[in-house]
Amino acid sequence: MFAAKRLGKELTKAKHSLPPGIDLVKADDFREWQVDIRVLDANPLYLNQTYRLSFIFSNNYPIEAPEVAFIYVPPSPAPTNTPQSTSQPPQSQSQSQTEQPFSGRPIPIHPHIYSNGIICLDLLGSAGWSPVQSVESVCMSIQSMLTGNTKNERPQGDEAFCQSMGVRGPEGWSGWRGGRGRGLKDVRFAYDDDTV
Repeated sequence: MFAAKRLGKELTKAKHSLPPGIDLVKADDFREWQVDIRVLDANPLYLNQTYRLSFIFSNNYPIEAPEVAFIYVPPSPAPTNTPQSTSQPPQSQSQSQTEQPFSGRPIPIHPHIYSNGIICLDLLGSAGWSPVQSVESVCMSIQSMLTGNTKNERPQGDEAFCQSMGVRGPEGWSGWRGGRGRGLKDVRFAYDDDTV
């Protein structure tokens, strides 16, 4: 109940005033939200890119940190010009020109972001989390993490880690080759790299 009350307040604020580069995409319930973020400076690694974060909340939020990961959203093709039925009014030229293909949402390359979207950030772990944090503050921290990065590389051991974790889907984490993957709560990172 406390989680719903707190998320209700955050949702009301998010609908009216999020910082630049942060856009709420989906918040249909208090279980999962999706947020798009952009790096606002001229960092060439992330220039003109938008990334999607998934927040999964437990009933213990904000006492317990949400599960936060980047998710890959594939691009969609440009809309095709299909013949319109005679029952619909013709589409104006300005309407058809405004339809753009969706560019998708990749997983950013960063020394603390695995290729399956998992983020190694102490703020998201039990030792670094505080109930004063919010969806907005987490997004701003991740924006800052990306802004300060100069290394175009994945974490060491990325492939083996991703194979052991699997990929997050609608039903949670699916393991490698069809097995059950571990959840984010099962991961214990060692936070020892302050260089990125």
